[in-house]
Amino acid sequence: MKYTLEKILKRLKFLEERIYVLGLNTGVGEKPLPRPPTTPLIEEAEVFGRDGDKEAIIKLLLTDDSGGNKIGVIPIKGMGGVGKTTLAQLVYNHDQVKEHFELKSWVCVSEEFDIYEVTKTILGAVANSESYDNTDLDSLQIKLKELLAGKKFLIGLDDVWNENYVKWENMCKPFKNGAQGSKILVTTRNESVAQIMRTIPTHNLEHFEDEDCWQLFQKHAFPNENFTAHPTLEIIGRKFVKKCKGLPLAAKTLGGLLRSTVNVEKWERISESEIWDPSDNESNILPALRLSYHYLPSHLKRCFAFCSIFPKDYRFQKHELVLLWMAENFVQKSKRNKRMEDVGDEYFNELVSRSVFQRSSNEIESCFFMHDLIHDLAKYVSRNYCVTLADGNSEEALMVKVRHLAIGRSTPIARFDSIFEAAYLRTLLPRHTFSFDYISDEVVNHVILKLKCLRILSLSSCSKLKKLPESIGEQKHLRHLDLSGTSIESLPESVCMLYNLQTLKLSSCSNLIELPKDIHHLINLRLLDIRWCGKLEKMPRHVSKLKSLQTLSTFVVGRDNAAKTGELRELQDLHGRLSLLKLNNVARAKDALEAKLMDKKYLEELDLAWKDDTNDSKHDREVLENLSPHTKLNRLSVYGYGGTTFPNWLGDHSFCNIVFIMLSNCKYCNCLPPLGQLPSLKTLYIEQLSGVVNVGAEFYGSSERKPFASLKFLSFSKMSNWEEWSSIEVDDGEVFSQLQELEIRECRRLMNVDWPRSLPRLTELRIFGKVLVPSLPSTPAIRKVELGKCEKLQLQELPQTVEWFTIGGSHGIELFTDILRKSQTRHHLQHLGIHNCSSLVTFPTASLPTTLKELVLYFCEKLEFPMHHSLKTSSIQKVFYN
Repeated sequence: MKYTLEKILKRLKFLEERIYVLGLNTGVGEKPLPRPPTTPLIEEAEVFGRDGDKEAIIKLLLTDDSGGNKIGVIPIKGMGGVGKTTLAQLVYNHDQVKEHFELKSWVCVSEEFDIYEVTKTILGAVANSESYDNTDLDSLQIKLKELLAGKKFLIGLDDVWNENYVKWENMCKPFKNGAQGSKILVTTRNESVAQIMRTIPTHNLEHFEDEDCWQLFQKHAFPNENFTAHPTLEIIGRKFVKKCKGLPLAAKTLGGLLRSTVNVEKWERISESEIWDPSDNESNILPALRLSYHYLPSHLKRCFAFCSIFPKDYRFQKHELVLLWMAENFVQKSKRNKRMEDVGDEYFNELVSRSVFQRSSNEIESCFFMHDLIHDLAKYVSRNYCVTLADGNSEEALMVKVRHLAIGRSTPIARFDSIFEAAYLRTLLPRHTFSFDYISDEVVNHVILKLKCLRILSLSSCSKLKKLPESIGEQKHLRHLDLSGTSIESLPESVCMLYNLQTLKLSSCSNLIELPKDIHHLINLRLLDIRWCGKLEKMPRHVSKLKSLQTLSTFVVGRDNAAKTGELRELQDLHGRLSLLKLNNVARAKDALEAKLMDKKYLEELDLAWKDDTNDSKHDREVLENLSPHTKLNRLSVYGYGGTTFPNWLGDHSFCNIVFIMLSNCKYCNCLPPLGQLPSLKTLYIEQLSGVVNVGAEFYGSSERKPFASLKFLSFSKMSNWEEWSSIEVDDGEVFSQLQELEIRECRRLMNVDWPRSLPRLTELRIFGKVLVPSLPSTPAIRKVELGKCEKLQLQELPQTVEWFTIGGSHGIELFTDILRKSQTRHHLQHLGIHNCSSLVTFPTASLPTTLKELVLYFCEKLEFPMHHSLKTSSIQKVFYN
């Protein structure tokens, strides 16, 4: 009996340790269980109690005194969660700081001090380029040194852990040619880090005062009201704040836990929890953070703990993470027939509302991250089950217990042998974008595919992978397969035996020629991503049988016996974005109608593309007519269309949700559709419509509606035969009443423009290439004007509001110099650019505005620019000449 009890207890202990992996439900009475790249952007309204710190750092940044050094290094030191990054973001984005420095760059360094990556990131920012992936460190540093030479720059290095002085000195080599007063702003938790880097005394960031902590807690607990109506909760809440010990992250996280909850009993129960008194092995995890995990529902605990597989400072997108949760079966089936993706979105949004995930707002597509301390908590609760394999990492784990494994970039091939021990591994991911770029077919075939319990397998960016073996079909549990960026030409037919597969990613497989002919057997497939597969000529037949498909990135229309557009008929649940390519292969117009795009009410974005020159414009017109989408569509792009006119649905006001349209290379179209009737349209690109000569009333549509009521950005580009643009009058207000940016590029014949009577919100006007228009529009709010080579422009005065002005061509420069000489108006010009002056012109430097800070001259060999005394004593800070 004693032996049996000991055996049972041992088994229970083992199960207790695996509670997260098994996803067992836990109640609130249970015993408590014992960072992504930052960006410089910040929401200033959410910052409390740092005014003094902000002013002190700004003062240090704006002074040229760097403690006897040419380049000043300012460390901000404080414990995790105290707000170092927030303070650095605050000063980095301050208006005075923006004006003071010529070049700026922000780098999230984190624990791995990789000189190559840091240098490449800085170079990409200051050079406005990201094309340095295959460049060695020496070349990167030489290029960076050239770009920084003589320039006053500001570089933000966030979350630095490096204590190696030699590494720091090696990284600083390109900085030393910068101008006096350049600064490097560093955040760190470690005093020794600050000591090896600083040239200015360290700014030690102290904890919040209780009242500041209270303001932050209150904002997140009750975002739309205060505690006036809940006096009892305020008493308890102030006790919480004292327990946060002045750490903003703790206050924010705890506020998120209690967000909009008015149940007094719940507040009291959390206040009295034993988690506030951690045991020794939990002392490095803040009690407030452990509480936020402790009170998560069990399904969210699993989702949260899984995120520890990502490195600190990793940015992720909502839909990508939800797909991984689904593959791990973390997303529960809805009782109300909700899609799994929608349920996963709800999980994600709940974690955001609890401040577990934070939004990073500098991306085109919104990304999220976890604070370092939140990531530490995730690592703690998932220990032994989520592991990273890397070269020289100190993370030791019993591989037989590991369920989720990430592979670091520099992991030696020899270390892959240890993966064999992880017989029950469910997840294998690259830790970084190029972690697998050196892995061969042999490693994939003889190591990775020997694991038989995988649910998630990502070989993304494994550029040496050219062929998958037939044995991939033995991965019966596989639900998520990512082969993006590999060199495969085709997939083995055995892939079609992966009946549990939900996600198949093949984007950027530039050598991919075909998909498996029996892909329709993947009855559980929900996402098929084949974007940017340029050699893919057709789709396999019977795609219509993929009844579970929710996202189909691309459908390539093939010739002869290949899949036709009619295959899309049955796929009524498609969401997100769909690109229909090679529509020139549509043999009959009625085939396009069979795609039933009008019935696909969940599609948000639609791309329609023809590849070759048309032989029948009427046929193309009928095809596009029959591809009319559902009126709920948000974004539409049309490329290479060969018709002479657009169908009636394009521009119909019933498409009330469309916010973006691009019409590109539709070279036979001789008139524009009535896009002015689209009430929500905000962004419009029209390019390479060489058949258009006049743009007039047809563009604006019916006078019954206010044309372009929501448009903010309008771009015309490479309209080679466009000569005239006419406006219209409306009774109840302006045309383009919301337009903020207008861009005309390389429209070399445009001479006659009847500008709208008023463009009240236009702040930026750009006309590039040869400028033949005789006038500019009336724009009371204009701030930025960029003009190409002006040949016929007549301009009496430069608007007072203009801060940035560029003009080119001999006529244009002579015109501008004449304005400067005669003007009695006080200008606010800060940037002036002059280019392509082939005539002998003497520039009136004495007439330059006193507000001018930047002067740029290029291709002006004959321009005389006397260095008058007034120029030397002016406000100009930077002069560029080419």
